[in-house]
Amino acid sequence: MLKIVFLFLMAGGLPVAIAMAGASLLYLLLVPSSPPFVVIHRMVSGIDSFPLLAVPFFILAGNLMNNAGITNRIYNYALALVGWMKGGLGHVNVVGSVVFAGMSGAAIADAAGLGTIEIKAMKDHGYSTEFAVGVTAASATLGPIIPPSLPFVIYGMMANVSVGALFLAGILPGMLMAGLMMLTVAYYAHKNGWGADVRFEWSRVAKALVETAVVIAWPTSLWLLIEKAGLPAQPVVLAGLVALFVADRMFRFQAVLPIMTPVLLIGGMTTGLFTPTEGAIAACLWAMVLGLFWYRTMSWKLFVKVCLETVETTSTVLFIVAAASIFGWMLTATGVTAAISGWVLSFTNSPWVFLLLANLLMLFVGCFLEPTAAITILVPILVPICQHLGIDLVHFGLVMVLNLMIGLLHPPMGMVLFVLARIAKLSVERTTVAILPWLIPLLVSLVLITYLPKPVLWLPKLFY
Repeated sequence: MLKIVFLFLMAGGLPVAIAMAGASLLYLLLVPSSPPFVVIHRMVSGIDSFPLLAVPFFILAGNLMNNAGITNRIYNYALALVGWMKGGLGHVNVVGSVVFAGMSGAAIADAAGLGTIEIKAMKDHGYSTEFAVGVTAASATLGPIIPPSLPFVIYGMMANVSVGALFLAGILPGMLMAGLMMLTVAYYAHKNGWGADVRFEWSRVAKALVETAVVIAWPTSLWLLIEKAGLPAQPVVLAGLVALFVADRMFRFQAVLPIMTPVLLIGGMTTGLFTPTEGAIAACLWAMVLGLFWYRTMSWKLFVKVCLETVETTSTVLFIVAAASIFGWMLTATGVTAAISGWVLSFTNSPWVFLLLANLLMLFVGCFLEPTAAITILVPILVPICQHLGIDLVHFGLVMVLNLMIGLLHPPMGMVLFVLARIAKLSVERTTVAILPWLIPLLVSLVLITYLPKPVLWLPKLFY
């Protein structure tokens, strides 16, 4: 009955969060097994969680980076690094998303932020609008895979899994996805005879490579000083930050400081300097320093506007989490999750078969539910089965998030689809057709990540 009421309310056009909370309340009123105030109690307790404090701060950090002119720096860095290749702006699109994913943690922020710049530039260089929209949509899915990631925070809280381990698990799969997307761009470039979009200049490429080397060498040297030389972490990191800002001022780097956001987050969590929640606060402080004081591309008036937008977005996300919390509790209390678990385990005890069925289910659910709501509903149902079958929950979390990100590209509820249709001024139908070929590298990535867990878990097991 609970599921029927929920589906009826969804079919009536109600937002998913209201449909979940309303279905739970109606069920308690019609079947008085518990007092109705349980709905409020469970909704409040669902968001009374320390890890969820990271959500508003990650949203704020992404909004600050998006509004402080950082996206232009990322685009110019990616243009210098790979713009000289055939189909250059397609490669720039992917590389830019890899970098921006390390700051925003959300696919929609990636699509709306970098997507506006990338689609306009690609159209100006003669690329078809459909190709520009397709590659932008595919690369936007990297946002929640490469750390930081809002869906990982929600999943980690729901499944009682280390958020730091989830962040580390997303790095190599994110690089794999980016590589497959760049191969797809290269295929289209070869097929259509596209050339480079900027002239190859050693000075531009060398500067971009130097910036890349700095991004790799800086955290490596600090790790060696802290772990191998035994020096105290806080003074070493502070001295390293001072040296980084001095080098940025001397050599006028394009994007070294923005790219350092995920490096600081992951490094701080793996060395024990801060928790994921404290890391989210550190990311906000880093974004404020860059936007307000270092690059001076953000005014205090804009800062207040960004904070108000963050409050609005956070309220929406946490209301979804609260509504999904009571709905998930009701599913468990009424025996729905146990029945589903029993049915699946009576059907198969093979982890491979279960992962196939779970992928199909999550791809389907992702077409209709927002990722936060989908995670909070699916975790109580699927995680107990994973534990019974011995599937690593960090690995399964990555699989779940990737499935739901692919769902963002589909109608009827694909938010990335609608954002890009508005930016490119295309109909939803034409945008959907433009995205379809780009589902191939995403689905190939999904298959490899699902059935090759060891590479996914290599970094988490190394540090955790």
